[in-house]
Amino acid sequence: MRGFAGHRSVATVALVVGNYDEAIAWYVDRLGFALTDDIDLGGGKRWVTVTPAKGQGARLLLAEASGEEQASRIGNQTGGRVFLFLETDDFSRDHQAMLEKGVEFREAPRHEVYGTVAVFADLYGNLWDLIEPKRQG
Repeated sequence: MRGFAGHRSVATVALVVGNYDEAIAWYVDRLGFALTDDIDLGGGKRWVTVTPAKGQGARLLLAEASGEEQASRIGNQTGGRVFLFLETDDFSRDHQAMLEKGVEFREAPRHEVYGTVAVFADLYGNLWDLIEPKRQG
């Protein structure tokens, strides 16, 4: 049996959205993400990715829904569970900035054994955690 060799990572996560431009505006203006790709693929389709500015981790592919089945998943890709986790090195700074930008938090910040966290919703209702992991040592 062969093993996997070399570096691998989850690089991109698809997020079904209602409209490319409204999703770009929300992620860039409210979360401070950077628009990394906006490529016309023809036929009304685009390859649109955003990433946390100065951040690391996976890109979000903003995938505009095509058809009723995909549209029915907008805002609820995980059956109501938290879907994505936005890690920060300064919870208070980012929480305050997000509140000022009109991001809807579903709870007050809480301190857990793994870090400081609060659930927020994106423009479609997908649930996210803003989290500052507890530092070891």
